[in-house]
Amino acid sequence: MVSHRRSVDRDRFLDTLKCDRMNPDVVAFSEQFASTRSVRIAAGEVTGAIGDSVTVLPIVVGLAALTPVSLAHALLFFGVFQVVWGLVYGLPLSVEPMKALAGLALAGTLTAGEYAAAGLLAGVVLVVAAATGALSRVQRYVGEPVIRGIQLAVALLLLEAGIDLGAADPTLALAAAGVAGVAALAGFRRGAALAVLGVGLALALADAGVPAFDLPALAPFPAGAPALTANALSATTGQLAMTVGNAAVATSLLLSDLFDADVSPDRLSGSMGAMCLSAIPLGGVPMCHGSGGLAGKHAFGARTGGANLVLGGLYLAAVPFAGVVAAFPMAVLGVLLVVVAVHLARRAVDVGGRRALALVGVVGVVGLLWNVGAAFLVGVAVDGVRKRLAADAADATN
Repeated sequence: MVSHRRSVDRDRFLDTLKCDRMNPDVVAFSEQFASTRSVRIAAGEVTGAIGDSVTVLPIVVGLAALTPVSLAHALLFFGVFQVVWGLVYGLPLSVEPMKALAGLALAGTLTAGEYAAAGLLAGVVLVVAAATGALSRVQRYVGEPVIRGIQLAVALLLLEAGIDLGAADPTLALAAAGVAGVAALAGFRRGAALAVLGVGLALALADAGVPAFDLPALAPFPAGAPALTANALSATTGQLAMTVGNAAVATSLLLSDLFDADVSPDRLSGSMGAMCLSAIPLGGVPMCHGSGGLAGKHAFGARTGGANLVLGGLYLAAVPFAGVVAAFPMAVLGVLLVVVAVHLARRAVDVGGRRALALVGVVGVVGLLWNVGAAFLVGVAVDGVRKRLAADAADATN
């Protein structure tokens, strides 16, 4: 159900979510948002489509270059679900890679099989959470510093991997870094990753030429069978921490603020789980909605699901030519990972208060030196103690 109230108070909005979680209509996939929201194809929708690609393309090209993930399969499912959710919600909802899992795979700490297993497990948990209305309850126990700390851990891992790749050809890496710097200084900081990606693709085309037209075969698990290991379980835990905060609750609030749309976190959880469970077995990657991609689309002019139709069409048109990634220069890819890492790190440290920032740092370092699952557990425990001490101090002053 879509509310058309013009003023939406955040506290009232969250209270509404708590009440609605007992209503089966909240998570019913048959509820049609498109019936009450028009989908337009206008200039703003075309430019708005760029906002999501800034997040998606650098990561999926990196995955295709460094892991057995097929770029053609990944783009196929990103294209399909951009179109699906654009029509179903009637809103420019983001479709992004699950960043924690993608970052761990890019850094080499997850094998292709573990990456697939973690994505499937996350999909199951998200579907169950949507059906039971559990997401709103779980979110109360996972503070923002913990979520930001997981983001910082992924950023540090990507930074480490990017530097290693760039060291193979320092001259080319410095040139690519210069391109990113010029883009940032020109006021296109969000587009710096796309600028580096464009340089890498141009070099790949110059080296290998235009790849032959080739459509991907939809065979089961083309990148390898899932491998459910302790490492995969740990990665899933870290990813779900980010998904609860950034991809569900924050996206729900942002949809309310920017589009006056009442979309519950549990409903978003259901659509994210559906993407993972349907795409991963056929070669796709773990996908989610994200507040960053949604904000990017809005900033670039998107106001309806028309932006999703445009971007989905572009992704699908690129599928037959995805073979160009085979010639992508590794040093440029290293710079690309560094740019993505810096973007993640900037968002990770955007918290209020020294104690919260210190906790972000602790979780990030534990994730870098140990694993993100352990970092999540440490963060939740420390955050719980921090909140309890703050509450006791407040009681003492009263």
